[in-house]
Amino acid sequence: MSEHSEHRSPILSVIIPAFNEAQTIRQVVEAVQEIPIDKEIIVVNDGSTDETSEILEQMRNDPRLKILQSKENRGKGGAIQLGLEQVTGQFVVIQDADLELRPRDLIPILEALQKDISKVVYGSRFLNGKKRASLKTYIANRMLASFTNLLYHVHITDEATCYKAFNTSLIASLNLIGQGFEFCPEVTAKVLRAGYHIHEVPISYFPRTKRGGKKLQFWREGIRAGWTLFKYRFAPVSKILK
Repeated sequence: MSEHSEHRSPILSVIIPAFNEAQTIRQVVEAVQEIPIDKEIIVVNDGSTDETSEILEQMRNDPRLKILQSKENRGKGGAIQLGLEQVTGQFVVIQDADLELRPRDLIPILEALQKDISKVVYGSRFLNGKKRASLKTYIANRMLASFTNLLYHVHITDEATCYKAFNTSLIASLNLIGQGFEFCPEVTAKVLRAGYHIHEVPISYFPRTKRGGKKLQFWREGIRAGWTLFKYRFAPVSKILK
């Protein structure tokens, strides 16, 4: 898999929403650039107040990047929706701007999409066990996955993973409205309600702490995620698809 030329669409579009990620944004972008995938990288600076904006401006002349600067902090979901407007690839995946996941794991995710194993592929941090996650994080994520499985009669191990990948035409057909971290349960609920199977592949996981810049308050967001999953389980189809 080689880098795409300027005259044709890439195979994969990688959307990187970033809010106050000055410590890691350059490393993440460079790591994604290095993987041997025909891709475009769309970085959405979601109203950062640290040096993220300045770092991205230094990278703006790189023809391999699309950099979108939002003056307001819209939230992860809002940043992803903004990035989706610029997607030209056949497939699209979300990449967080921290160093918790290893971009080389995008290779098996893309391979699963190209083989048409499923139109939706998640990179699971827990498919092969707890790994480096704290016990609290592991239990909370397993509870959320179990709730998803109960509601939608499926079997997934990591609903809250960042690495969510889709056929672009599929995600473009969804009526996504969540502006914050509820993007994850919303998109999960809507692809399942639309009748699509979620295929999981194992990925590496290097969790960071709040001191290291982690922003997600899992228990509060976990309750919101549970409500989002429940709400869309019984919502009319008009709220699922555009």
